[in-house]
Amino acid sequence: MATFVLIHGAGDVGWYWHLVEEELRAQGHDVVAPDLPCDDDAAGLPEYVDTVIEAIGDRRDLVVVGQSFGGFTATLVADRLRADLLVLVAAMVPAPGEKADDWFANTGWQHDVQRQARRDGGKTGNDDPFVAFYHDVPRALAEEALRRERAQSATPGQSPWPLVSWPAVPTRFVLCSEDRFFPPQFMRRVVADRLAMTPDEITAGHCVALSRPKELAELLLGYLATSRR
Repeated sequence: MATFVLIHGAGDVGWYWHLVEEELRAQGHDVVAPDLPCDDDAAGLPEYVDTVIEAIGDRRDLVVVGQSFGGFTATLVADRLRADLLVLVAAMVPAPGEKADDWFANTGWQHDVQRQARRDGGKTGNDDPFVAFYHDVPRALAEEALRRERAQSATPGQSPWPLVSWPAVPTRFVLCSEDRFFPPQFMRRVVADRLAMTPDEITAGHCVALSRPKELAELLLGYLATSRR
């Protein structure tokens, strides 16, 4: 049995992972999916990491999974606890000393979003969350996700990522090929530049844990099985 530590993105809640959690628990694994202190202006990255580590407690055999902005937190949790595996899902890939607020400019995100928006008629980067984020999520589920969203404090975005190098933890990346927030060609480049790897791809939008929970869980379980060989 492993413990999957599921870390949500900006302004979200642990509920985001509930369908993936069901799949993982059905296979006999433990799951931790805490709510980060997104709406607390006193909380920066250190407090986000502490929140996750407190939720983990004395659990071991950790697979740490970070979604979107959760990549900044997941990497630090995996490093501190020497996790068995780190998985980034449509996630920001931080560089040493980088602030999340600077990540978008540093990676050229806006240029790629604008280029993809010209190709798809403005769907990528659209202001409507049902177009940009939840286009492949069942409507009722998407509406519930929006109701559960919280305000996102600017504080953690101003915290430099404190590591001097990537964590010494086996790392995998899941790219969403229909992502309208982090366009696939953008993410392929970022993953190649910063992790020197080719990501695994899943046909889904940015909120893959809601649109393709079974497929995502199968990927996570496959990574775990491979890591134990």
